[in-house]
Amino acid sequence: MDGFKNFMSEFGGALIGAIVAILILCTGLYKLIVGVILVVIGMFVGNYIQKNKYEVKEKLKNFIDRV
Repeated sequence: MDGFKNFMSEFGGALIGAIVAILILCTGLYKLIVGVILVVIGMFVGNYIQKNKYEVKEKLKNFIDRV
């Protein structure tokens, strides 16, 4: 019994994470999570471009000139 307690105290979080990941995969919830992550990334990129318009324009111009 002492060995099981040590095992659970050391690897309990990993086991819980694996069970949650299996549930997410089985329910198809990962599609929603990936969609939400892509929307959030798009929001950050759009905000960055809006706030740093001139730097982004200059970097894009330099990149196009190199290509």
